[in-house]
Amino acid sequence: MNKKNKVVYFDNNATTAVAPEVFEAMKPYLTEFYGNPSSMYYFGGRVGQALDKARAQIADLLGSSFIDPKGKHSEIIFTSCGTESDNTAILSALQTCPKRNKIIVSKVEHPAVLNVAKELERRNIKVGYIPVDSKGRIDLQRLEEMVDEDTALVSVMWANNEIGNIYPVQKIAEIAHNYGALFHTDAVQAVGKVPFSLDDMDIDMLSLSGHKLHAPKGVGVLYVKRGVRFRPFMVGGHQEKSRRGGTENVSGIVALGRACELAKANMEYENTVVKALRDRLEKGILERVPSTRANGDLEHRLPNTSSISFDFIEGEAILMMLDEFGICASSGSACTTGSLEPSHVLRSMGIPYTAAHGTVRFSLSCYNTEEEVDYVIDKIPAVIETLRKMSPYWNH
Repeated sequence: MNKKNKVVYFDNNATTAVAPEVFEAMKPYLTEFYGNPSSMYYFGGRVGQALDKARAQIADLLGSSFIDPKGKHSEIIFTSCGTESDNTAILSALQTCPKRNKIIVSKVEHPAVLNVAKELERRNIKVGYIPVDSKGRIDLQRLEEMVDEDTALVSVMWANNEIGNIYPVQKIAEIAHNYGALFHTDAVQAVGKVPFSLDDMDIDMLSLSGHKLHAPKGVGVLYVKRGVRFRPFMVGGHQEKSRRGGTENVSGIVALGRACELAKANMEYENTVVKALRDRLEKGILERVPSTRANGDLEHRLPNTSSISFDFIEGEAILMMLDEFGICASSGSACTTGSLEPSHVLRSMGIPYTAAHGTVRFSLSCYNTEEEVDYVIDKIPAVIETLRKMSPYWNH
């Protein structure tokens, strides 16, 4: 069977299918209710009410119960994506702390954070990069040594998009606050998979993206805790209480609200059924294919993610052969696919090049089945064997 007849989608950390319930919720706001939510008349005001409902649905998933005097969940700012949210958080922290000239990020952040840090270095902002160990775990002692009175922001992702590691963001936030620094987390992969309540945490800013939890692409959120000083990145009209200019993506926002509602309802399923499917897949591959390893902190990771290294072959070649069977996976972050260099996450962990080059990330969702898992387990051994026969390193 080839890719024209079957698609087995195991790349949900790259993007997800729009849930049918989400699609139904957003459709009226593409056709019937198309008014501008900032308008004074009822037709637009009704659309504005839909934004308020979505804001409440998102706040409920995040555990953000604060309501401002106007009855709004104003800690929720709508953006276009996780990348915009990350950029906004980092730049806002530097602008609101003008006497501080330093940020700290981990070496395994998404490019939406790492590449901002590199650009800031070119602008003479000091950047500290927190190292990780061989399992991709954050070195908290090193963070303690790096943060100081000159630090405006510490930004560490909640869950890693490549290896699935879940990081101790509450502890990291406490360390940042001990020195008066703000704390931001890119929670794009964590939201909908990791249960938490922001009301009980010390997180100042948090980023999420709709298309990672079964909403469409083009919508995201930046959570800004009440009382945290903020400067907008997108300057224009008065939308989002003048914190993000531009007419809101109404249908996308409505969709994200419904997706967050579903994610809360499905959280237990993610952490039981999806986790069991991930474990079945990983165990099946490791048992059937020699010279393989699972990467990351296997005790503290997302329930849907498995990063597996196959020694002495190229990950891109594996993906191309899997594609012939309709199997969709990734060699790492979707934002870095196409690079000939191995993943910066795996390099930071000290994974040997012979393994890092042959790494495949499988990321499942609530729509995957046991039959699909078994299909992948069945196809992979022959794919790896074929490629290794062509590898001079394996033959030696």
